[in-house]
Amino acid sequence: MILILNCGSQSIKWKVFDAKLKAVKEGRREVLDSKDFEKILEEELNKIVKSDFTISKIGHRVVHGKNLFCEPIKITDDVVKKLELLNYLAPLHNPFNVLGIKTCQNVFGDISQFAVFDTEFFRDLPEVAYTYALSEKIVQEFGYRKYGFHGISHEYVFKKTLEKNKKYKKVITVHLGGGASITAIKNGRAVDTSMGFTPMQGLVMMTRAGDMDFGIVLEMAQKIGLEKTNEILNKESGVKGICGEGDMLRVLEKIKSGDKKSKLALDVFVYSIKKYIGSYFAILGGCDVLVFTGSIGSGSAKIRNMVCKNLDILTPRGPGKKTKVLAIETDEELAIAQKIKNIKS
Repeated sequence: MILILNCGSQSIKWKVFDAKLKAVKEGRREVLDSKDFEKILEEELNKIVKSDFTISKIGHRVVHGKNLFCEPIKITDDVVKKLELLNYLAPLHNPFNVLGIKTCQNVFGDISQFAVFDTEFFRDLPEVAYTYALSEKIVQEFGYRKYGFHGISHEYVFKKTLEKNKKYKKVITVHLGGGASITAIKNGRAVDTSMGFTPMQGLVMMTRAGDMDFGIVLEMAQKIGLEKTNEILNKESGVKGICGEGDMLRVLEKIKSGDKKSKLALDVFVYSIKKYIGSYFAILGGCDVLVFTGSIGSGSAKIRNMVCKNLDILTPRGPGKKTKVLAIETDEELAIAQKIKNIKS
């Protein structure tokens, strides 16, 4: 049996797969207070220990591997130490990914563990897409480039899309959840994606601001300090920053009751998605299919309709030219299991 553990900042998801990669058991827990994360994680893992499953391999989603890791890798003590050095780059994710690895080491002992990275799908981005307009010296010294995230999800839904029609050559995938990102895919290769060096760039998200004027960041850091600025940009911005709510279901409920700030927050969220779809349509030279995924993307027809409304580039330009719009539920755990199944323990 293969156990896949997907630790986020506010949730713990796991699935156990058999030899044919059929999910035989799964669980999900929400974590309202990060202080309770380790305790809840141990409770979930102990459920698996007490079951009749014989776990032979464990896979983890790890968000940021920077330039150190770009493909699935067997976890060693040295790998863990290097991952811990990257925690600052994805503070909402990597620390919890590493905690998941360490806790599994304590609970399951010497069972082989593997890390699969969100950045893998974007390792072959064109140079023009991953290059920041910074001095060569700075780029080389600090490894600044666009790495991209949600790659496990984007790759999975892209493959599911091709199962529907192998002729799709120009694809835009839109992952909308607590974090949000868009990827442009041409002839099977990711050619651009909205997230960058960290998961903070790109779309407006539930608690992250996305694209913004760097001058604001510099001024905030000067006036309130770097640590507080980092906290605000990661946890108190985006949709939550505008209306005070970091849960899209609550935002939609408040809009129904006439809350204007919630309506503005949703409009800003949708507006940012439209802008990226338009830009990627231009980069791809058209779009055969637009694919929505994630808890909001595939889960909310209302928001999909808002995004696509008046998006004239999706309308026909001739026979058979209309862009197809799909909603496909992602399965990051299955995607990770597929990647590590044949790696030797």
